[in-house]
Amino acid sequence: MNIVAVAACTAGIAHTYIAKEKLIKGAKARGHEIKVETQGTIGTENELSREEIGAADVVIVAADIKIGGEERFKGKRIIRVKTETVIKAPIKFIEKVEQSLGVSS
Repeated sequence: MNIVAVAACTAGIAHTYIAKEKLIKGAKARGHEIKVETQGTIGTENELSREEIGAADVVIVAADIKIGGEERFKGKRIIRVKTETVIKAPIKFIEKVEQSLGVSS
């Protein structure tokens, strides 16, 4: 599965980057490709390209705030989750994403 994600928290610091790392860990553990954009106090990092979004099977928005640029994902399957969920159980979360899409790794 090809995943793109955006991570953002209220402070835009700690949970944003922890969620990014956990999403990557969970996706890789399940055999998936992933690219994670972060939106925080220092702006947007690792911004997702139009091509990456177009090739994605699913968009994960791991955020505790409203993210910017969500219109880029129009027509894509979007799964929204709090950063805490992916931080606490990244592999279990990715397994749930797989189940919701009818995909196995």
